[in-house]
Amino acid sequence: MVTVRGKKFKEKAKLVVKGKLYAPAEAVKLVKQSAFAKFDETVDMAAVLGIDPKKGGENVRGTVALPAGTGKKIKIGVIAKGEKVAEAEKAGADFVGGDDLIEKIKGGWLDFDMLISTPDMMASVGKLGKMLGAKGLMPNPKSGTVTFDIAKTISEFKAGKIEFRADKTGVVHIKVGKVSFDEGALMKNLNALFEAINKAKPSSVKGTYIKSLTLSSTMGPAVKIDPRKASAGAAE
Repeated sequence: MVTVRGKKFKEKAKLVVKGKLYAPAEAVKLVKQSAFAKFDETVDMAAVLGIDPKKGGENVRGTVALPAGTGKKIKIGVIAKGEKVAEAEKAGADFVGGDDLIEKIKGGWLDFDMLISTPDMMASVGKLGKMLGAKGLMPNPKSGTVTFDIAKTISEFKAGKIEFRADKTGVVHIKVGKVSFDEGALMKNLNALFEAINKAKPSSVKGTYIKSLTLSSTMGPAVKIDPRKASAGAAE
């Protein structure tokens, strides 16, 4: 399938030198300059990792708190029972319930960005595995979304904590922020992501871990980042 690019995209693409690997700060500046949509575009990063996703021990996954936040208000659903229901409501969860919420989701309702569950509800939540897994919404201890510490977890995710994981091809797609963020804020988020991805490196991986990094806005051209400079504090 051939992608047809518009006039505005082609004009902005001229700002990016084809094949060049940019320092993180240069890439951030270029992405902001090359955004052209009338809405506040999201800045995304794609990291191609030198892992074998088919090996269980090389499933890169984790969470990271973005210092400048995501620029997006997320809707959080919580499945709990007893006193944890009131705790979730007080902490600002958008949707809270037990078996009733599970049944609602089973019926096809998915109007939330994240689902948190207490451990004692996971046997029931597990029945939604196929549906939630396909959407990347299944609660998981590794991502911090299976917990009894409901209030703290909701607060962290509302403040900008996000989950990341490699897909079946070994690529991590993750949001960095918004084009409206200043360069310093985007760099803080980017450095936090670099550090988190590096820390998540499986011990079995040999050779090059981060093979390539690409930064782009929703509508703008892709900008390649030099992986060698993708480390915390790489703001040159």
